[in-house]
Amino acid sequence: MDLITTTEALEDALDRLLDVPFCTVDTEFMRETTYYSRLCLIQIAGPGIDAIMVDPLAPGLDLEPFLDLMEDEEIVKVFHSARQDVEIIWNMGECIPTPLFDTQVAAMVCGYGDSVSYEQLANDLAKARIDKSSRFTDWSRRPLSEAQLAYAASDVTHLVTVYEKLKAELEETGRTAWLADEMTVLTSPDTYRNDPARAWMRLSGRMRKPKEIAVLMEVAAWREKEAQTRDVPRGRILKDEAVIDIAVSAPRSVEALGRLRSIPNGFERSRTGQDILAAVERGMERDPATVDMPERSRGRSGGHGAVVELLKVLLRAVADREKVAPKVIASVDDLEAIADSDTADVPALAGWRRDLFGQQALALKSGKLGLSIDRRGSVIVTSIPE
Repeated sequence: MDLITTTEALEDALDRLLDVPFCTVDTEFMRETTYYSRLCLIQIAGPGIDAIMVDPLAPGLDLEPFLDLMEDEEIVKVFHSARQDVEIIWNMGECIPTPLFDTQVAAMVCGYGDSVSYEQLANDLAKARIDKSSRFTDWSRRPLSEAQLAYAASDVTHLVTVYEKLKAELEETGRTAWLADEMTVLTSPDTYRNDPARAWMRLSGRMRKPKEIAVLMEVAAWREKEAQTRDVPRGRILKDEAVIDIAVSAPRSVEALGRLRSIPNGFERSRTGQDILAAVERGMERDPATVDMPERSRGRSGGHGAVVELLKVLLRAVADREKVAPKVIASVDDLEAIADSDTADVPALAGWRRDLFGQQALALKSGKLGLSIDRRGSVIVTSIPE
């Protein structure tokens, strides 16, 4: 199996896709030592078209033809678990594959469970078994072996059948629009912009003090900018544990920073230590009244814990009945918001989710819906007369 290493060969290969309604796409990459993923291999296939294998590490290769394909609105781009692949393509040229179809999300909508694997779908729908021996290979090394290339090719060739069968099932069950809602997140540029100003949200946990959040905002933003500039993982700059410790303790001197157990010996006297102390000062100078506290820190579900638990039971019952993964219908955050307010601005109270689950959730809250267990342990949902 040959790798495409020249722009001319890439253009010729992609010309074969001009008349197909969809193509399947996958990438292999490395990210252990960098902030941004290092793209090492691109695989593309289509109905009646064998895998096209592209070597993005080849000197002089221009990937513009590939990006043009990703933006061709006449061809559906099919991925499995698309987020990381799309992030890589976005970082290449602020390009998002359009239209986009994620078979993992489609499988959840069709009742295959949460985060179903490609191997399972290939086995169930394409009757193919994937040799996983090359899964954890170093894709940056050249030459790639025939076994590696065969494994990589299988990620897009069997995906053709998987897509065709899932698409047919969505159309048969009238759930195509459900998938469109999910694709909105995957096709939004905001999903892939790693804004340093929002880096703190990953670490806020259950912090309840505005001053802690203020310091966390500044230290996390500083770390994110450093990682992006140096193209190294966040943890190489400062571990998550250390960022949280700094936010909670707010050290304002070299000595105070050095006393934190999560800070390596001598670290506090380095240039990085000075940068951290400067970030702490910026956080301490913030007006606590202007700090945007995270939802969980506001105690959203406080006093409504029992309601949330009942809503979880209802969600599972609805998901089982409709044969769809619960997380597609509602998240835990959705349930907490509904427990807190009947007019919460969450997906579970809008569109098809409201018809499927949201209205029942509100009825359960108001005592118009009851839950019981039958002899087999299944949850029974019944209306309660007024």
